[in-house]
Amino acid sequence: MILNIAIILGFQLAGEVLARALTLPVPGPVIGMALLLAAFLVRPALVKRVLPTSQGLLRHLSLLFVPAGVGVVSHAEALGQSGPALLAALVGSTVLALTAGALTFVGLAKLTGNGAEGKE
Repeated sequence: MILNIAIILGFQLAGEVLARALTLPVPGPVIGMALLLAAFLVRPALVKRVLPTSQGLLRHLSLLFVPAGVGVVSHAEALGQSGPALLAALVGSTVLALTAGALTFVGLAKLTGNGAEGKE
């Protein structure tokens, strides 16, 4: 199990090194995950080796949110002062992201001819 965690963290480290060395706009862990996927495709036995450890990590993923919850509770006063601005930013960015996604989908559907017009 320790070796499996070392493999996972090694790929994350490799991604971080690549992201920083090449000044890529992609986060290092994402690059590391892509490298791990490539390793899984090249060597399928690696999947069988890492699978139990990764399932165990995913089973206890909620533990990683405990520090965030503690931070929210310990900074409740600051959140109370900035709460309306944070709420407006969250709601506004969500609405903008959904709108951008919907408009992109509609635009691509028109470009590719997969739109609903003409289908009756």
